[in-house]
Amino acid sequence: MNRTAPSTALPLPPATGGRREGDPPGRRSWVRLDRPLPLESGGALPGVQMAYETWGRPAADGSNAVLVLHALTGDSHVAGPAGPGHPSDGWWDALVGPGKALDTGRWFVVAPNVLGGCQGSTGPSSRHPDRAHWGGGFPYLTVRDQVTAEAALADALGIGRWAAVIGGSMGGMRALEWAVGRPERTGSLLVLAAPAASSAEQIAWGSVQISAIRSDPAWRGGHYHDAAPGEGPHRGLGLARRIAHVTYRSEPELGSRFGGEAQPGEHPRQGGRYRVESYLDHHAAKLVHRFDAGSYVTLTEAMNGHDVGRGRGGPAQALRRARMPALVAGIDSDRLYPPAQQAELATLLPGADRARIVESPYGHDGFLIETVQVGALVRELLSDRPGPGR
Repeated sequence: MNRTAPSTALPLPPATGGRREGDPPGRRSWVRLDRPLPLESGGALPGVQMAYETWGRPAADGSNAVLVLHALTGDSHVAGPAGPGHPSDGWWDALVGPGKALDTGRWFVVAPNVLGGCQGSTGPSSRHPDRAHWGGGFPYLTVRDQVTAEAALADALGIGRWAAVIGGSMGGMRALEWAVGRPERTGSLLVLAAPAASSAEQIAWGSVQISAIRSDPAWRGGHYHDAAPGEGPHRGLGLARRIAHVTYRSEPELGSRFGGEAQPGEHPRQGGRYRVESYLDHHAAKLVHRFDAGSYVTLTEAMNGHDVGRGRGGPAQALRRARMPALVAGIDSDRLYPPAQQAELATLLPGADRARIVESPYGHDGFLIETVQVGALVRELLSDRPGPGR
């Protein structure tokens, strides 16, 4: 038995699991930038479009807009059911809607798909203006580049200043960049399970995942998007997801759920799997059907390069710019972005009082799972923010 093979319960995955032209739009809308996007590393990215979703209604003066930023393999579908264009329910569905923490009767919630992603915004699986897929020719992006694109989206929507910018994990990195790079446009800030700068260990975990994808013979230097189903870099992407998922959960949770038990009907000493291996295989198989390997590389590289203090005198000096009201929270069982990093952030952000702790057995994924506790943080952040007509 091949322990790394994708689940046979699913059909062969397409070359890219990202959104393709002609797929149902779902709730998405698009903005196409009218000029090339300047990049931090030099040059500019032409033909940029940003996909986004909204909930609620904007105030006449734009004062009630809240920006919600997703994590690595998330997308703009923060709330709402699965359906055409959206393979799963919104990842924070419990938080967005009438009477919820992000009350759409009061707030105009905007969630973009990140630049470099694969669910409607320009990324490696998108077509270059000459109509060929970008593929391996897609430029290196930084978190700052992604925020530059989000600022252009805000301009197109007529939003000069967000009442709040909220994000977890990779979304928290972008939220910090908004607060430091554009403090005049960031009314308040909520950062969940994210650091001021990626650590050596976090970069190491990301680099191993990138190597897993690039070492897949089907990677083809990133130029695989026209391959037949089953002939994309699925093994590499699946392996990257397995590695990542171990860091997303906690050791006690994995131990209590799976222990050292074999998958029913399988025998590890005869080529079968342990239950925890089956669990990782399941998540790998799901991801290769809904995500793009090139986007995974592009976004992981951006996360590895995250440092709000780069070129700004270091994190401590840079974070002094962010004087807006701020809440910072960590997950007590997070071994990927441990709470000590959020404690440091809370100390350095002038508008934060202390790091909050979300209690969860689920590790880093707690920022997605513990919606009651996260919702309480959102309500606290927004409790003194002016809503429409105020």
